Amino acid sequence: MVWWGSPHLAVWVGEAMIAPADRWGPFADSIEPGERLARLRTLRAITHLQLGRRGEHLASLLRRAEADPDALAPAVSALNRLAALDRRHVLASFASLHRPA
Repeated sequence: MVWWGSPHLAVWVGEAMIAPADRWGPFADSIEPGERLARLRTLRAITHLQLGRRGEHLASLLRRAEADPDALAPAVSALNRLAALDRRHVLASFASLHRPA
């Protein structure tokens, strides 16, 4: 693995580079593998419920990321490419499930 650029711009998660703004939920760089798996599954379930067929590509990338850390970057990229309203629904649902008690 080779690193180019400033550590303030991106971080390696597995073999995938994730930008700072995208280091949340399952894409955070400092969570345990079991917690990452739980968050990926939560985000995938939300994607299915909120988006149906429109979220199939994202859901398949999230499923792949459960076993392959290299799939994290494509998954967050697919999430960021969703239509604004779809993305907002997914993010708001995830945030409401993971807000502090």
